[in-house]
Amino acid sequence: MPAGETYNRETLTLDGETFTDCEFRDCRMVYLGGEPPVFERCQFDACDWRFEAAAARTLAHLKALWLVGEKAAVQGVIKGVTGAR
Repeated sequence: MPAGETYNRETLTLDGETFTDCEFRDCRMVYLGGEPPVFERCQFDACDWRFEAAAARTLAHLKALWLVGEKAAVQGVIKGVTGAR
């Protein structure tokens, strides 16, 4: 559970991690689709967010749904993620 750390130009695998009061500068942030990470009071500057493995397959599935006309289903997922109504 990193706390108060500053990361510069690092590649971080995020699954299952909790970061508190951390700063990320020009980092590659990799999510593989496991336990979601937790960020508490963190700052991000010019980070590159990557979705790989299971996370990438989930995004590919959503794209496939969109392309076959299931836009409402994908929009429903986006609303669930953003809390939009």
